[in-house]
Amino acid sequence: MSPAVPSFPITPLLPEIRASLEATPRLVLEAPPGAGKTTQVPLALLDAPWLDGRKIVMLEPRRIAARAAAQFMARQLGEEVGQTVGYRIRFESRVGATTRVEVVTEGILTRLIQDDPELTGIGAILFDEFHERHLAGDLGAALALDVQATLRPELRLVVMSATLDGERIARWLDAPRITSPGRSFPVRIEHPSARAQESIEHQLARVAKQALAESDGDVLVFLPGRREIARAQAVLEETLSLRERVAEGRERVRAERVVQTSPNPHPRSLSQREREEKIEIVPLHGELSLAEQQHALAPAEPGTRRIVLATNVAESSVTLPGIRAVIDAGLAREPRFDPNSGFTRLETVAISQASADQRAGRAGRVAEGTAYRLWPQSKRLEAARTAEIAQVELSGLALELAAWGSNALPWLDAPPPGALAQGRELLMNLGALDADGRITALGRRMLALGATPRLGAAALRASEPLRPLIADLLALMEARSPLRGEQGRSDDFRMRVAALHAWRDRRGHGADGGALAAIEQASKGWRRRLDVRSAASGTPDSHAVGDLLLHAFPDRIARRDEANPLRYTLANGRGARLHDNTALLGEPWLVALDLRFEARDSLILAAAPFDPRVLERDYPQRFVRERVLRWNEARDAVEAFEERRYAAIVLERRSVPVQPEDALPALLAAIRSKGLDALPWSEHARRLRLRIRALRGWMPELGLPDVSDAQLLATLDDWLAPYLAGKRRLDALDAEELSQALSALLDHAQRQALDAQAPDALTVPSGQTRRLEYAPDAPPVLAVKLQELFGLADTPRVGAGRVPVTLHLLSPAGRPIQVTQDLKGFWERTYPEVKKELKGRYPRHPWPDDPWSATPTHRAKPRGS
Repeated sequence: MSPAVPSFPITPLLPEIRASLEATPRLVLEAPPGAGKTTQVPLALLDAPWLDGRKIVMLEPRRIAARAAAQFMARQLGEEVGQTVGYRIRFESRVGATTRVEVVTEGILTRLIQDDPELTGIGAILFDEFHERHLAGDLGAALALDVQATLRPELRLVVMSATLDGERIARWLDAPRITSPGRSFPVRIEHPSARAQESIEHQLARVAKQALAESDGDVLVFLPGRREIARAQAVLEETLSLRERVAEGRERVRAERVVQTSPNPHPRSLSQREREEKIEIVPLHGELSLAEQQHALAPAEPGTRRIVLATNVAESSVTLPGIRAVIDAGLAREPRFDPNSGFTRLETVAISQASADQRAGRAGRVAEGTAYRLWPQSKRLEAARTAEIAQVELSGLALELAAWGSNALPWLDAPPPGALAQGRELLMNLGALDADGRITALGRRMLALGATPRLGAAALRASEPLRPLIADLLALMEARSPLRGEQGRSDDFRMRVAALHAWRDRRGHGADGGALAAIEQASKGWRRRLDVRSAASGTPDSHAVGDLLLHAFPDRIARRDEANPLRYTLANGRGARLHDNTALLGEPWLVALDLRFEARDSLILAAAPFDPRVLERDYPQRFVRERVLRWNEARDAVEAFEERRYAAIVLERRSVPVQPEDALPALLAAIRSKGLDALPWSEHARRLRLRIRALRGWMPELGLPDVSDAQLLATLDDWLAPYLAGKRRLDALDAEELSQALSALLDHAQRQALDAQAPDALTVPSGQTRRLEYAPDAPPVLAVKLQELFGLADTPRVGAGRVPVTLHLLSPAGRPIQVTQDLKGFWERTYPEVKKELKGRYPRHPWPDDPWSATPTHRAKPRGS
């Protein structure tokens, strides 16, 4: 007989959910944690007529949550996992012939769709916790929508989440929305301040003591990762004598409450049960063993209270009974792609406001609770989490799209084109895509293996004897380093392999035993997939690790500089360096497995040496011998070399003569790099450019050429190359040749128009020729002594009369008197005042009463006149 089914907040909505899916094949379901959507919706749909006996597949982003959901549903049915309800996660499967509800993690769903696009035997796919926006979840949803649109219109798709932009998701799916109110109690938010010089672990321990004293249930602590959980656990165990201090705290808090609420307080003492209360500290993260995870999710024993130290796996994916207080560090570990280094690494980042609200809600599931936030109340968080597709490396996605045969998927957020192109380039280097971007046989085998493209390429190239070792390397590369203490600072990746093998062989290893146990479990999974029957042991050959992993990172090959043993040149041309206390000093060749990008040389965080003969054997096409030209900055000249290279790493180089035809491209490249100021511009050439630019703007109908910096640089091959032919040095081009090259841009008619409409100089009434000064986007300027313009009524114009010249009228001493474009107005209104002021100062120069009829002159009056 099946046990009684408990009631959940989602229960009253189940008929509406069934009716909606009967009418339309897509649905958005919003329900907070604890509403029951994960475990109740799949079971409620099992007998839907449209399902017709087919399976329901539910995507659960996290392995812990997938197991827990399947186990809970199986218990509701009075069955074991693997009967009606089962699950499939990486390296683990509990399904059978009668399984109707299959809970899977993200990579499993993608493989289901890729292997059988018609999804035979599957009637519905449910996407749980979609707000987490993992890349694989977004891909799975896009693929499922594509299948529904082209092959299976009757397929039902349900997107479920605790916190998502339901309106936006509904528009994307063109689907109705159903919202469950959930079950929650008020949660008080507090922001306890950190003390001076107090670490986050000690602040957490202090607040945990407060939370235990102020509440009756368990305490859930959110931390970014396993490392922080271990540190917090150590501090809690070391600094809190929990039984005595919590009892004292509860006594004090109860007394304070009685004082506040009663005129005659008589606080009662704690009961013997409360004084003997046991406190258990329980970690919860994805690297625990199955037994440890199940222990963390199970209710505490009677008389025991718990402090659960969890990653964001406890945000919404799993149910923890008895939580009355939440302590939130406000941090999470999320993947971030660094395009400079080419690596995606987990970074500790601030959580979003949606995550903070969801975490706080965990304290109000069974009664009123409190959330203690370990950040200032004034701090503002981002509203929602950024989708992984926008911030991770996309080679895996590019390979999936190549296998699917189309990039035109109905994305909620499309992948960034630049990151996708970078991913495809890597796949071509790994041999997973051909030159046309089509998936190769190796690429399909990489997908089937289920590793990242880099690690898949390395695993599938490994020879039979080395497959046990490559299984270990796959597990180690995907895990954090198990090394601790002094060993933990080592940049030699082989030490991690040695620690794993020592642990496996039951020898001393000096590493984290729990981490090694988790790595061993992953290695077992890879050995099964690679059809390896025995595990590696002992100490591998000194180059074995690097020889295998160079196939994952052929673009991260590094060769030591001859002049500096700590510095290396990477295959992409960038520099890298080892830290001063490196364990890899003296190694001529390394494969860099982890780098931290820095402006000058990246820091090598993990690497392994390899035999360069393996590189030549497996990548002969990347070794080239060719003649190269380089620009010597010091000599401002072209140099020629014959080089042998692996990618950008120069293995051999010898100087060879520069041929005239070789120098021209290098000279042009140098000019593009340095800019036009590197050319020998004469004053005449500079003025010519300014005149052309001015007339081009005034009279566009003339079709004058664009002589801006950008256009001249873009067309160097057209206008300057003929004048550089045969030259080997930049200073061999003289100023006269440059002026000729610029003049040659104009035909005869344009040159005549330029001289007429944008002249270099004007002849003024005194008979003298005065230069016009041109500037971008301004009328030309004519600086001239006032006396030279007597008799001239109107301002001179250029550009076919369209542009008045700006006159800078000068005193006899050449000092500015007036700037004007209205000469007539100057004579009428301003000249009398100027004459009055300057006539006494310059008596030997004419100051006629009537400047209209006076004779213009550039000379002073003769003495005695």
